[in-house]
Amino acid sequence: MTVTLEPFAVSNPEDREALIDFMSQNAFPFHVGHRLTRSEIAAKIEQGDFDGDDHKTFWISEQRQGRIGVVVLSDLTENAPLFDLRFSEAMRGQGLGVDALRAIANVVFETMPSVNRLEGQTREDNIPMRRTFHNAGWVKEAHYREAWPTENGEALASVAYAILRKDWESGTTTPVTWNEPW
Repeated sequence: MTVTLEPFAVSNPEDREALIDFMSQNAFPFHVGHRLTRSEIAAKIEQGDFDGDDHKTFWISEQRQGRIGVVVLSDLTENAPLFDLRFSEAMRGQGLGVDALRAIANVVFETMPSVNRLEGQTREDNIPMRRTFHNAGWVKEAHYREAWPTENGEALASVAYAILRKDWESGTTTPVTWNEPW
């Protein structure tokens, strides 16, 4: 299966409705606010959370399945944007995550020449996504202890992974130096 990204058009009523349907009909247990209502999503669209100077949204599509997910790029006015990736419940566990991460990196590095690094974060207990980052050649850069609030009030660690432009261009991985210099 091959994954591609299609731009989301916030001005297109059909795209807006499709996004509201997608986000409200799927649960996202590893995200803050894992089940959003239609009105909450509509409000986020109006607030510019999916489009504008600092945000850009893409549908994740697969040739046979059609739209299977969504990715939102944020902090686009910085040289190190973040992303939020969500697959439909039916498409999780199908081995599409690595292709999605590669497609996201391709779009960012091919269309945003000032971007030097791309970052994604997940909860410490989202082992499938952490494995996906690793398998796609992204590097774990941070482990923020008790930084991710959960529905039950517990705070879990947020784990950050990134890919550098130079690693994307060369197909290599630059490791992080974890040891203190003293």
